[in-house]
Amino acid sequence: MKEAASFFKVLSDEARLQMLWLLFNRPELCVCDITAVLEITQSKASRHLRTLYNAGLVSDRRSKLWIYYSLRPAADDFTRAFLETLRANLAVRKDATGLMDKLEAWLAQKDQTTCK
Repeated sequence: MKEAASFFKVLSDEARLQMLWLLFNRPELCVCDITAVLEITQSKASRHLRTLYNAGLVSDRRSKLWIYYSLRPAADDFTRAFLETLRANLAVRKDATGLMDKLEAWLAQKDQTTCK
């Protein structure tokens, strides 16, 4: 039960849910993409992403000055089932759709040297 409680505690923050939603829909995102879409500071984004990383939900890779994040495959059936349910439920929310629109607009207009 402790693992389940810890898992839900990680997901109890709106910014972390938003980050997961973005990563559900993109194979990989740079921290700069996340900060631009969520309109949060780099330090706040990094703190939330580190929490998701420590929970085993995301993985990272460094490329020069930037860190890119992607979803990590679920470690167990409980996590896999819950994340699938979360993804399906977020997909029908207007605010989730708005986030994706904002991400697509950001990716279309961003300076391609921003995150290299």
